[in-house]
Amino acid sequence: MDVKDEDTSEESRKNHILYYKSLTKIISDIQKEKNQEFEPAIKNHLDSRIEAMEKDRERIRGMFPDIKEGELDGNTD
Repeated sequence: MDVKDEDTSEESRKNHILYYKSLTKIISDIQKEKNQEFEPAIKNHLDSRIEAMEKDRERIRGMFPDIKEGELDGNTD
């Protein structure tokens, strides 16, 4: 992964933490939707969306390995 210095600035860090938290919320919402869905094609689509968001969360964790889980779990700002 090619990361530029400005990508790891303090402002970028704060923005990425907010984005990570929003992804966590969206993933949770999609999981709830998936649990109520019966159509296999729709479930597969929702799984694909979750997988893509998980990859993005993983990328953020890789960019900022010093971020504590408490900062990412959505319980703190």
